[in-house]
Amino acid sequence: MRISVSSDMDEPVARALLAELRERGHQVRAHGALSPGDDARWAFCSEAAARDVADGSADQAVVCCWTGTGASIAANKVPGVRAALCTDACTADGARRWNDANVLALSLRLTSGPLLKEILDAWFAGAPSDDPDDRRNVERTAQLDRARTAP
Repeated sequence: MRISVSSDMDEPVARALLAELRERGHQVRAHGALSPGDDARWAFCSEAAARDVADGSADQAVVCCWTGTGASIAANKVPGVRAALCTDACTADGARRWNDANVLALSLRLTSGPLLKEILDAWFAGAPSDDPDDRRNVERTAQLDRARTAP
């Protein structure tokens, strides 16, 4: 899978994230503090990773900042992106299942190495629900994107 990763800080957990994704066999594209010369401000690097998902050059993205909230807010401004801030495996599973989330947002402050692995396990094991109500909710978010980008 092609995964874009952004972080506004070059923190140990961000480096562990890159290593873990590569170890799992994913093709990783780094943004922000993880890519020398990139703009490391959270709004800019999170947008860059989210745009990779929106334009199809990445299948999913993981965006990181100190709390994870700024990264998730910036990513969610990109039409077609459904970013979910996940601080545990249960939330990651639900984000994939019920929200068909395509961008995982993580807190550099809260995420330890072992927790990172648990969250990634749940994220990658999760699949979008076929439940009609869940699909209608996801479609509603797509409608909101289209309304936001309409002339």
